[in-house]
Amino acid sequence: MNMPLNTSANISDPVEQARYNMIEQQIRPWNVLDADVLELLAVVRREEFVPPACRSMAFMDIEIPLLGSDATEAVRLGHSMLQPRLEARMLQDLKILPTDRVLEIGAGSGYMAALLAQRAESVVSLEIVPALAEMAQDNLQRAGIANAHVRVSDGSRDAVPEGPFDVIVLSGSVASIPQNLLSMLREGGRLAAIVGQEPVMRFTLVRRTGDRFDTTQPWDTVAPRLVGFAEPSDFSF
Repeated sequence: MNMPLNTSANISDPVEQARYNMIEQQIRPWNVLDADVLELLAVVRREEFVPPACRSMAFMDIEIPLLGSDATEAVRLGHSMLQPRLEARMLQDLKILPTDRVLEIGAGSGYMAALLAQRAESVVSLEIVPALAEMAQDNLQRAGIANAHVRVSDGSRDAVPEGPFDVIVLSGSVASIPQNLLSMLREGGRLAAIVGQEPVMRFTLVRRTGDRFDTTQPWDTVAPRLVGFAEPSDFSF
């Protein structure tokens, strides 16, 4: 269920000017050139998916804290929104189709689920932190998005009865992609995640063809960890 999109914006409005600047100065220079993705970013109101105390930060090129006011602690705990350019680039590279059934791991504020829902048939978003799941579902309902639903669940291990999926998106970084998530992909499906360790992580796109999983890593970045996913052991001989 896609809302009609409108590219017109009154940039004499300070909020619309800030949104325009985000798209033109942060997102487009990061090789996000898909007109439909840019249009989505102009229409889905990002400021409505951030905590009220952080509205002034909605269009900044930063991770926005979602629980509490300590940005460093929020990022460490995985309680933050990704930078807008990361969300946009992931959305562009996934090439969401109107028939796609999508699973998101890490609902956060619900903003990425809102973007995905504009392109896809349906979105199931899993969030391990109950307060964030409630925030995300409330934000989606206020935005009038009926084809995205948030559930409290550990996306690293819990079964997801709605599967298999055409698209799986991990809205945060992981050390590696669990096999159980790959097994939830349909034939021809794709999974997107930011994989690795600081200081360099790689956006990883996996496509399923039969029993084969083809992987590409087209760009580097760094993103906060998703909660609950395994980390490599520090033990060595």
